[in-house]
Amino acid sequence: MEKLIYNTVRLLRPRQWIKNFAIFASVLFAGELFNPHVFPKVFLGFIVFCILSSATYIINDVFDLDKDKKHPFKKLRPFAHGDIPVRVGIVISVLLIFISLFLSTMVTPAFFLVCLVYLAIQFFYSTSLKTLAVVDILAIAAGYILRVYAGEFASGFHLSVWLLLTTISISLFLAIGKRRSELTLVSRIQGVSIAATRKSLSHYSERLLDVYASIFATSTFITYSLFTFLENPKGLNISLGVLLPEFLPTFFQRKWLMITILPVVYGLMRYLQDIYEKHEGESPEKVLLSDKPLLITVLVWLLLVTIIIYVIG
Repeated sequence: MEKLIYNTVRLLRPRQWIKNFAIFASVLFAGELFNPHVFPKVFLGFIVFCILSSATYIINDVFDLDKDKKHPFKKLRPFAHGDIPVRVGIVISVLLIFISLFLSTMVTPAFFLVCLVYLAIQFFYSTSLKTLAVVDILAIAAGYILRVYAGEFASGFHLSVWLLLTTISISLFLAIGKRRSELTLVSRIQGVSIAATRKSLSHYSERLLDVYASIFATSTFITYSLFTFLENPKGLNISLGVLLPEFLPTFFQRKWLMITILPVVYGLMRYLQDIYEKHEGESPEKVLLSDKPLLITVLVWLLLVTIIIYVIG
């Protein structure tokens, strides 16, 4: 019984729930994270996406069963390894979909529609989109982007256009990094066919993916920098007259978010190092949790953003 529970938890991939924290972006940057009227809905949205994403992971594993058996690492997944019958997994997936969609109706109608769109994209990704070069990257990135939009619809607070562009850029960057790492991993194992493990990988070259990664790493830096320069954080207004005398230029009193560019730049460079030097990146959440300097950087960035918006702002 304990083994069945353990394998069921593995099937749900709870480690990947870390992606769903993107739902809190809208309330965080709107200065409303601690609003008792808004937070419960956003938190429920987070729970919904954790349940819904787990259901889509199961669906993906069902369609990838034969290919996972040929993969050097994915062959240890519950279905591919024979730890859980596929029929049981399908029942669990259907149950999770119904639960998540039911809970989503308690958030907002727009949030419910986003959940449906997310479910549709993930289903078509599992069945066909993952075999199409470039389209597969766009589909992966769409999953990240929809999480941010889901948080916006759940809270009712709109994000800056520049922050949305940052979301799009970093989503594409992570998706490309995932494909780059997969290609490196599979190509280095003798006797393993790239097309047999993932058809779309056979249409990419490492050089092409390197160019893609450079483009969206750069656009992430630029769009986030513009966001921090143009954004006027709102939150608790605490006077810092003692620390910042009135004779200092207004610029230095209003552009504190620009400080957060530093951890973002380091985070991008560190993640690129993980992809190219350590040959990781196939699983972004795994990289984040296993790379302590990167994890600390993300936590420092989050702390700085919170202090600037809710204290200095």
